[in-house]
Amino acid sequence: MRTPKFFANWIEDPPPRFVFELSGAGIAVARPGNPPEIGFEPLDPDVIAVSPVHDNVLRMDELTACVEAIAGGKDRKRGRAVLILPDYSVRVSVLDFDAFPSDAGQQLGLVRFRIKKTVPFDLESASIGYYAQPHLGNAKARDVVAAAAPIEVLARYEAPFRAAGLEPGLVTTSSLCALELLKQESGISVMVKLSGLSMVVAVLDRGVLKLLRTIELTTADAAEIASHLYPTFAYIEDQLAAKAGRVFVSGFGPSLEPLRAALDHEDPELEPLRSQFGMPGQNNAGLLGYLESMQEFGR
Repeated sequence: MRTPKFFANWIEDPPPRFVFELSGAGIAVARPGNPPEIGFEPLDPDVIAVSPVHDNVLRMDELTACVEAIAGGKDRKRGRAVLILPDYSVRVSVLDFDAFPSDAGQQLGLVRFRIKKTVPFDLESASIGYYAQPHLGNAKARDVVAAAAPIEVLARYEAPFRAAGLEPGLVTTSSLCALELLKQESGISVMVKLSGLSMVVAVLDRGVLKLLRTIELTTADAAEIASHLYPTFAYIEDQLAAKAGRVFVSGFGPSLEPLRAALDHEDPELEPLRSQFGMPGQNNAGLLGYLESMQEFGR
């Protein structure tokens, strides 16, 4: 079983003109093709301030001008775009259900009830998306990946692209796309993804996402990061009755060796996350993951 296709329905549609990944550092952009054209446009540090609770776009004019320049200015053509948002701007959870109804309204109601007390914003003014994965060993149960964000936060992210004549057909998160770079089909896989002071830790069991945590770090030094990985390894042993087979890391650069030194020698070895389109970094892992998924579907 492969990594869950969080955007499988989108892949079935005609491919987008652009794929964008936004971060506080800038905009990673790809024009799908064979091969795709990939670039990065830096932004001043005060243009985007990533948060799950307040407006992320602080200088709309600057962001809009950057997007319009990428899209072609006055000569631009209208088209669809994929927007990949910073992980810390969206709350993603994995919910386990002994049974999950087939009715979409009932499904949404159950997801809303389960995440209501765990999100730092009002769900009444939030957008919610979810994906029901099969539960290993129980045909009726489901592990549901749910994502929620304030509507106003999403609208502000989408506005510059709409102004540039682009339609955000899919809005997702960097970590959910980056999971497409995990090729292991058996055993336990862990992804540790760093972007600035935001770190995502994801656990997959035979391709099914079992845990995803987004952590806001204080310093992002090796000791602090290791202190968050130990509970993850303990969760795998306690809840999945196994040990992590492989741990894939992204965005660490030169800090990878200090992290290796900070972990116990009995902990699994850290392996760089890789893509056929380049080495995933702090600001483009989601974009490269999305491009990998397009390749798999022959787009």
